[in-house]
Amino acid sequence: MAEGLDIDAMLQRFKDRAVAVKNRNLPPVAGPERTKFIEQAQLDFQDFAIVADATASLDDGILTLRIDLRPPADQDG
Repeated sequence: MAEGLDIDAMLQRFKDRAVAVKNRNLPPVAGPERTKFIEQAQLDFQDFAIVADATASLDDGILTLRIDLRPPADQDG
């Protein structure tokens, strides 16, 4: 499986999913269901965006995603 894996394409799909979640229309729900839908959309966006920003490498069949969660000011040092 690792031989045919296009890591850049995979990360692009996560970027596309993050955009899709962000632009998703709200279904016609109200009350607690609406709140739950919005909260889930925020978590979905966060998860997809985090993976999309990863630096990926494939070494000896092991896919490694490096994700820097430090604040932008701390990433240079």
